Amino acid sequence: MSKHIQVPFKKEDILALRSGDRVLLTGTVYTARDAAHKRMAEQIEKGAPLPFDVENQVIYYVGPTPAKPGQVIGSAGPTTSSRMDKFTPALLDMGLRGMIGKGYRSEEVKKSIVKNQAIYFGAIGGSAALISRSIKSVEVIAYDDLGTEAIRKLEIENFPVVVINDAHGNDLYREGVEKYRQI
Repeated sequence: MSKHIQVPFKKEDILALRSGDRVLLTGTVYTARDAAHKRMAEQIEKGAPLPFDVENQVIYYVGPTPAKPGQVIGSAGPTTSSRMDKFTPALLDMGLRGMIGKGYRSEEVKKSIVKNQAIYFGAIGGSAALISRSIKSVEVIAYDDLGTEAIRKLEIENFPVVVINDAHGNDLYREGVEKYRQI
């Protein structure tokens, strides 16, 4: 059974989630990949404001393809999250509460997730068409020159994700390996 959660997050929603929980997210999320994260890091270093207030927000690591006629967005499957790991702790320290992507996170990011009471969700790679149906509107809000890697504001409804790393230090990938070893 999936849990339905509204984004931006409330602290109690994050703390109630555990690795392995299936979640349907509804609300606003922002997209950012490698190039956008690099620019945001440069802005943080300069003391300049970010293109959006990250407090309690979720970043989806995606570079969607252009929408076909009649579609809101093209293919919108997750990208490998570890490429953002060097930028993630600073954003979490600024109040970012959630990330959506695929694959493992570094130990530094996992520690920062716990420290900042945040969460990392996995979206299923290869299910970009299904995920795209959960995206109801798209607006480029920054770095338009980056093309698919521009920062976008997405309005989503029942966006399917799984909790990988929770605010309590649990890690679905590590737990899965341990369960497999016990067989």
